[in-house]
Amino acid sequence: MKSTMQSPLRDTHVIVFGGSSGIGLAAAAAAKARGAEITLVGRTRSRLEAAARTIGGARTAVADIGDKHAVEALFEAMTRVDHLVVTAGSFITGKLVDSDPDRLLAALHERIAGPVYAIKAALPLMPPTASIVLTSGQLADRPTGQGTSVIASAVRGVEALARSLALELKPVRVNVISPGFVDTPLFDVFDPENRAAILAQASATLPGGRIGYPEEVGDAIAFLLSNEYTNGEVLHVDGGGRFV
Repeated sequence: MKSTMQSPLRDTHVIVFGGSSGIGLAAAAAAKARGAEITLVGRTRSRLEAAARTIGGARTAVADIGDKHAVEALFEAMTRVDHLVVTAGSFITGKLVDSDPDRLLAALHERIAGPVYAIKAALPLMPPTASIVLTSGQLADRPTGQGTSVIASAVRGVEALARSLALELKPVRVNVISPGFVDTPLFDVFDPENRAAILAQASATLPGGRIGYPEEVGDAIAFLLSNEYTNGEVLHVDGGGRFV
């Protein structure tokens, strides 16, 4: 029987795209607490540096996951990637009838093309024990009529991508974390009054009567990174939101 005394993440190198805040930062903190070395990747250096201080130290790198050349340059400067976590992605919404379709389709580029760029560039640096965690969301299972059609398609596509890559990239594992309503800066696109109303309404509908915390999703991501027999899985951390 394999020993479980030492964390599987100890002395590994974990790259987190979208690691400057929210779920990405929580995932980085959870992995670091289990002994991993962390590289936080995002678009704003000052936010990355602040995030690194928050978790007690981490490497940082500025890159937009949707920029193929920036992503390639990022990994060219590395020698080993044990685990790749992608939580980057804006919350782009709008009803098709009155929105610029190119703006809406940016969600597909961020959430499908972006991970493809990152995975392609990271693979040469990954050992057979490596793993990848991508991010979908509750909209994949429970779409709405409130201008979320394209982003719902994007996150559903992430799940199909991961399942296929779990077979294509073996033995490298590929899993997905699917959060529900979580109190993160993702909702800062709304003004404070609307933000509070949206989260309060979501809390009222959930079986537990509250939305999630980033740390709860971060711990779930650390599980997916650590558990070597979990592959091609979509782990829902949504408080039962996809059922109500």
